[in-house]
Amino acid sequence: MTDTPVAFVTGAAQGIGLAAAERLARDGFRVVAMDRNAERLEPAVAELCAAGLNVKAAVADVCQRAEVVAVIAAEPRVDAMVCAAGIYNDATFLDLDETRFRQMLEVNVMGTFIPAQEAARRMQAGGRIVTISSRGALGGTRFAHYVSSKAAVIGLTRAMAMELRPLQIAVNSVAPGFTDTPMTRSAPPEMFAAWEQLEPSGKAASPADIADAIAFLASPATRFITGQTLFVDGGKSLGGLSI
Repeated sequence: MTDTPVAFVTGAAQGIGLAAAERLARDGFRVVAMDRNAERLEPAVAELCAAGLNVKAAVADVCQRAEVVAVIAAEPRVDAMVCAAGIYNDATFLDLDETRFRQMLEVNVMGTFIPAQEAARRMQAGGRIVTISSRGALGGTRFAHYVSSKAAVIGLTRAMAMELRPLQIAVNSVAPGFTDTPMTRSAPPEMFAAWEQLEPSGKAASPADIADAIAFLASPATRFITGQTLFVDGGKSLGGLSI
């Protein structure tokens, strides 16, 4: 077995997932960047490889267990799994339908559960699983389905941590606040600007800010941290007003 640690990152074609793949590669991991969108993933990974980083593209749908198993089985070891794949869309509670609600749960929750479970089955003591929840899990308007899915991710993280702690596998979650990603940039510019002004710092986090927290929890140095959710939101989850 190779001595180079291997990290898998889902949702790695853009945004937080791509930033996490880059950061973990810079930290010395061989990174398997997973995403179902080959057109975005492959050029993004090619750019990281051109920078001298050890990153491999793997096209897979995180909701399809056979595809996830095939990607993981192709590597000699599993040291870290970062479950960053997810979706978001906007809808008032009264306008939500079952189709949109189920799709949100399918991608954000099942798409976390399957890669995490398959990675855990291959991990040795010292393995790390990092899920991506959201400050949105605390509540909000116009996205009850998203809130529900990310609250479920936090609960799943704690449950996994409890069951896997005898195996010395740590499971933690990063809960980003408003972050400047292609997903948030898909909103009208005036809406994005309004959201930024609601942040304590007056600006969105960068994907690299979130990747720093992911790298911390994926590090072997954090062996005594498990079952935790780290909010990376500039303090907005504290509530109240700055004076």
